Amino acid sequence: MSIPDISVVICVYTEDRWEDILAAVDSVRAQSCPALETLLVVDHNEALLERLSAQYKEAAGQVRVLANAGPRGLSAGRNTGIAASYGEIIAFLDDDAVAERDWLRHFAAGYADPRVMAVGGRTEPVWASGRRPAWFPEEFDWVVGCTYKGLPPGRVRVRNVLGGNASFRRGAFAAAGGFATGIGRDGDKRPLGGEETELCIRLTRARPDAILLIDDRAVIHHRVPKPREHFAYFRTRTYAEGLSKARVAQSVGSGKGLESERRYTTRVLPAGVARGLRDALLARPGGAGRAGAIVAGVLSAAGGYLAGSLRTRPRGASFTVVETPDREEDAV
Repeated sequence: MSIPDISVVICVYTEDRWEDILAAVDSVRAQSCPALETLLVVDHNEALLERLSAQYKEAAGQVRVLANAGPRGLSAGRNTGIAASYGEIIAFLDDDAVAERDWLRHFAAGYADPRVMAVGGRTEPVWASGRRPAWFPEEFDWVVGCTYKGLPPGRVRVRNVLGGNASFRRGAFAAAGGFATGIGRDGDKRPLGGEETELCIRLTRARPDAILLIDDRAVIHHRVPKPREHFAYFRTRTYAEGLSKARVAQSVGSGKGLESERRYTTRVLPAGVARGLRDALLARPGGAGRAGAIVAGVLSAAGGYLAGSLRTRPRGASFTVVETPDREEDAV
């Protein structure tokens, strides 16, 4: 099997993550399946752009540093990276995560089938305190950008991949366009999400034969800072997720936009509450807290969804989809 060329895009925005950014790049450069290139896309931060350009001046052939060419935010940064990249496959890594050595090798293997348009992986949390808070339910690890309990194991077909640990065939963007701006994160503002879900649904509509996979052998380790271990962040992030789902549903419809979430809320979360209550009865640490957090998370997300639905419908909000060029003919 021939191994496709893979470009890795890492979107960055703050010097506060300097050491994390360097570690992320180092993990890409140490891959058993080497990347064609690593692109660091800096989100409207001139000081960080200059510092990273100087840092990787001697590695310009392997690591390219460029400015976000679109509006502030993660979606436009990713679109900038896609448009500037040369690989047949474009992979995305969070700026505060490190990839295991075979990360890209497992991504590449997934594309042996030409119908596969996207492959995602498993994201493990690295808690700043050294351990998971006793009250924090694994079913809500998506709150801190990680793989959550309830996703199927192995290499499986999914509705959407998770953006901080994902890859797409270049043809996916030729078919569906880029990431929609106005949905995902924008620097330090409210922690929204959902842009990869919206893109994946749009992709499968444009290419009904498309297959999207998650391979849990493609592992990255994502740092969770101490403020995100607290319930205040949990509540803020779940509310923001509700807002995000309202925007996604407005863009692609609630049928597909909430398809996976219905199974999650009717099967995965009730089982989590039951486990938490059982642990509480057995006097195991954190059982009642986990059950309570699941209920609180559902209510908070529902509140965000309702607020987002009421907010966006009257305005008729639109989503800017950045078209990305097909550069396969220029690949090196």
